Amino acid sequence: MGYTFVEKVLARKAGKKEVMPGQIVTVRPDHLLTHDNTAAIIGKIGPELDRYGIADPEVPVIVLDHVIPASNEKTATNHMRIREFVERFGVKNFFDVGEGVCHQVLVEKGLALPGQVIVGSDSHTCSYGAVNTFSTGIDRTEAASILLTGETWLKVPQTVKITLEGHLGKGVSAKDLILTIIGSLTASGASYKCVEFHGNIERLTIGSRFTISNMGVEMDSKGAVFPFDNVTERYLKAAGAESEPVWADDDAKYHSEHVFEMGEMEPSIATPHKVDNHRTVRELLGLPFHQCFIGTCTNGRYEDLKTAATILKGERVSKRTRLLVCPASRSELLKAESDGTLNILLEAGAVVLPPGCGPCLGAHQGVMAPGERTLSTANRNFKGRMGCKDAEIYLASPATVAATAIYGVLTDPREVKI
Repeated sequence: MGYTFVEKVLARKAGKKEVMPGQIVTVRPDHLLTHDNTAAIIGKIGPELDRYGIADPEVPVIVLDHVIPASNEKTATNHMRIREFVERFGVKNFFDVGEGVCHQVLVEKGLALPGQVIVGSDSHTCSYGAVNTFSTGIDRTEAASILLTGETWLKVPQTVKITLEGHLGKGVSAKDLILTIIGSLTASGASYKCVEFHGNIERLTIGSRFTISNMGVEMDSKGAVFPFDNVTERYLKAAGAESEPVWADDDAKYHSEHVFEMGEMEPSIATPHKVDNHRTVRELLGLPFHQCFIGTCTNGRYEDLKTAATILKGERVSKRTRLLVCPASRSELLKAESDGTLNILLEAGAVVLPPGCGPCLGAHQGVMAPGERTLSTANRNFKGRMGCKDAEIYLASPATVAATAIYGVLTDPREVKI
C-alpha cells in the first residue's frame, strides 16, 4: 500500500520509515511563523526565555502585519517589544511593518519549500501547500514551546483527495473554485484532514493555488496541498530556492475522494455568516454593497490587482460604494505600480492601503458601520469579522468585486469587459 503526501512528509521529519493516520509523531518544524501575536507568545514564557533563550534563531519567521502602521499606543508597544525580542535573540527572519501579509511574505522570501513542515500561530498557515509544503496552524502555547525547544508533536491526519477536471471558464477564478468546493464539502468537510489536489492543475498559477490552499482551513483541514510540477518549479527557480518535493503514491489510501468539473463552475459568492453558504453570483444579482474590498493573503497579489484593473480601466467606482485595495505585500504592490495597474485602480477611485491584514479581521482600516454590507476577496465572513457584529460580509473573487464596485450592486464579471 502506498502513502499520502502528509504521511510521507511527517515520516521523514519524524525519522521513521512510515507513519499511519492517528499516530502521534514528534517533529522539528523547518519554520515557525508568528506575527503581531509574537508579543503575546513571548509574554507567556518570559522567565524561560531569560534562562534558556530560544532553540534556534533560524526557525522563527516574524512578520508585523495585522495592525500596521500601529493604530494606538498598545499596538505600538507590542511592536516595540517584538523588535526588542528579535534583536536580543538574533532572529534571522524578521519583516517589519509594510513588508506585507505574513503568509505572502513567507512564501515569496523562499522560506516555504516543497516537502518541508511549517507551523504557525495563524490558521491560514495552510497557504504554503500551494508550493508543496505541509503547513498548518497551531495555537500560541504551542508556538511558545517551539521557540524554547525547537520541536512539537503532531497527529498524522487522514487525507481527502480532490480531483479537478476540465478548465475554468471566462470570468471564473480560483476563488470561485474554492468557494464552490467548500460549499459542497461544508465548513467541516475536511476536519483534521489534509486535502490533496490532483487532476488538471497545470493552468492554475501559484497565485491561484495560494488562494485555494489558503482557504483549506475554511473546510477545517490541517493542510491543503498541491503537487510539485512545472509551475512550482518555475516559481521557485525565480525565487532562487532549492526544493525536495514530495507527493502521494498512486495507490495511497484516502479517507474520501471527490471530483469537481471546473468547466461547470461560475462566479460564486459566500453569504453571511459562513464560508460554506455558497450561492452563485447570478442568484443574487443587484444586491447593493456599501463597501468593496480587494486584498488579503487570499487575493491581494499582483494577478488579482491586474484582474481588477482590467475591469475598472476607464470606469469609476460607484457613488453607492467605496473600494479598498490592500496589496498582499510590498513586492506585489511594486509590481502593480510598475506597469500602471495601480494607477488604473487609483484613477477609478480606489483607496489603496499599506500591505497588511487590517481590514480582513476588522483590526485596522475598513471597519464597517452597523447595517453595512461588504463584498470582500478575503477568506472569512464570520459575524463581526470586519469589526462590526451588525454588518454583513460576502466573499467573492477580485473580478466580481471589481465589477460590483462599478455599479454598487452585485454584478457578474462575465457581463463586463474582462
